[in-house]
Amino acid sequence: MSNQLRQPGVGQQDTEQLDRVEEYKFEPIKGYPMLHWHGKRPFTSTQYYPAQHKETYGPEVQGWRNKIYWGDNLQVMSHLLKEFRGKVKLVYIDPPFDSKADYKLIVRARGQTATNDQSAFEEKQYTDIWTNDEYLQFMYQRIILLRELLADDGSVYVHCDWHKSHYLRLMLDEIFGSDYFRNEIIWKRKGGSSNPSNQFDIATDTILLYVKSKSAEFNAVYSRDTLEAKEYIEERFTNYDDNGRRYMKSPIVSPNYRENLIYEYKGYSPPPNGWSISKELMERWDREGKLYFPERGERIYRKIYLDEYPGQPVSNLWADIFVINPMAKERVGYPTQKPEALLARIIKISSKPGDIVFDCFMGSGTTQAVAMKLGRRFIGADINLGAVQITTKRLVTVSKVLSTTQTIPADNLRLNFDENDEGVVPSEATTLYTGFDVYNVNHYDVFRNPVEAKDLLLQALEVNRLQAGNIFDGEKDGRLVKVLPVNRIATRQDLNELITGFDYRAFDRRRAENPNKPVEKVMLVCMGHEPGLAAHLKQEVSPYVLDVEVVDILRDKQEIQFKRDSQARITIQGGYLVIERFYPMNLLAKLSVQAETVGDWRELVESVMIDWNYDGAVLQPAVVDIPPENRMVAGRYAIPEDAGTIRVKITDLLSESLEQEVRYG
Repeated sequence: MSNQLRQPGVGQQDTEQLDRVEEYKFEPIKGYPMLHWHGKRPFTSTQYYPAQHKETYGPEVQGWRNKIYWGDNLQVMSHLLKEFRGKVKLVYIDPPFDSKADYKLIVRARGQTATNDQSAFEEKQYTDIWTNDEYLQFMYQRIILLRELLADDGSVYVHCDWHKSHYLRLMLDEIFGSDYFRNEIIWKRKGGSSNPSNQFDIATDTILLYVKSKSAEFNAVYSRDTLEAKEYIEERFTNYDDNGRRYMKSPIVSPNYRENLIYEYKGYSPPPNGWSISKELMERWDREGKLYFPERGERIYRKIYLDEYPGQPVSNLWADIFVINPMAKERVGYPTQKPEALLARIIKISSKPGDIVFDCFMGSGTTQAVAMKLGRRFIGADINLGAVQITTKRLVTVSKVLSTTQTIPADNLRLNFDENDEGVVPSEATTLYTGFDVYNVNHYDVFRNPVEAKDLLLQALEVNRLQAGNIFDGEKDGRLVKVLPVNRIATRQDLNELITGFDYRAFDRRRAENPNKPVEKVMLVCMGHEPGLAAHLKQEVSPYVLDVEVVDILRDKQEIQFKRDSQARITIQGGYLVIERFYPMNLLAKLSVQAETVGDWRELVESVMIDWNYDGAVLQPAVVDIPPENRMVAGRYAIPEDAGTIRVKITDLLSESLEQEVRYG
């Protein structure tokens, strides 16, 4: 498909045009099949959503810190477009398959006293139940944005199964162009053993590989574990030397190639045509075990030892990577978790160390964990808060291990740090990007900090800011914008600053020049307001005429979401920070437990993180208390001498968190 037939680029404009979904008709193009569904609509613009920086872990490396986002990935990608359009080298997504199933995580308390006769329950992580049209439009919009983020030499891998692979391929053809389809990869993830009565057992997934251009990165990988490689080895590696090393004899046809091999091995430049190789050099080469020289007149062979054999080039049938075994250390218990070896292969094929890897259906963070170990920069996103918390915990653990093992030779370090698991060794990367930030996109927590709230609202509304000292905060579409207090309902008294601060001389001049026009256009931004707010402002500046628009975020901008925290009891006792009580009400309700019956609150906690000198905006934990499954958090922490404003984040077993400040000194 030619470039001009593909989906046009996406801008970051107002999205009103997207509401007129039934007026647009996709005209079929002769010779180019298109996928249609009820409600299919173009996607040519999107709204910018600001990101709220919440947490920081690890160091910045070469001006970069990895990024994890909590939010709808459509909104996250809309945010990323401003900075990362055309900069992402590799996209891997494992989106919903439309499998008609609910995916659940088993939540188990860490003890018995808190949960009477119920110590575990299943928590739904996400629902993969769609109507066909909803699913197709959902994926269509996201794939369009993924293409916008891809670099010119970038690639996208879409992991799916039999439910929707045929639809997704047509969709990808339309968005990328059929000429940019590179492979349909079949991953044989298990052996067919269930023996269903009326159909064949399903043992494979499909991974669709598309590229942005013909110059896309592609690094061949090799395997000794594929069926082809195993057959090749059994047929050809049939010889053993005196030391018992297994090898094959590979004939060398070209004399020049033979000479090049010998001279390259010795560190010489390739010899000119016509050079001869001395008998002494040939015999010395033979003794070193690299070439086989039979009697004069017979063919010359090169020895290839099995322990040095990289394997056969990997085809589009991947049968050598297995699902995670139940005892593997990389298993985090998240439904649909994919093995690290699968992501390592994809990342090595389509990126180099230092490239940016993106996964917007992050799940348990496998893509991000492997990217960190292979020296790639990464961005991740998920709408599920539990996925963000699990990924954060996983990356903190990986970064700690990497910080202590970077000096170990690469071939001695497995990706999952367990020599008994299926793993992949890190690549040639010498720079490891282990630091990362956590952001919220459209899950804003603004009520504690009015300054940050104003900043987020101005970003969300795409307001052009005015210089400090102005009574207005910015300008948008010819209107001066004033953000009223956001931690309560706006009242008439909140308008006094405007009423007394207006430039009435300018009003006189404008009224004289244009008697029939308003002297000023004003936008008031609030989060709830009493009735008659605009009318009151107009009345107070009479006889001047104002054009006043009230934007109530809670009413008019329903797509922008805000949240509030719960509470905990945290005290200072003799130089220690002590968490005395923590009662996560959602979790207790699911366990059918009353708060007063909880024996040890620590049984309900996944992690505790503490920033001893909180800057009022971003959590930078110095204490990261993430115990193994069979242990509990300490709950009591020695306070360093230089502590100031302390910020504590407690995450429960549902991955819901509360944060609380404690002043010290």
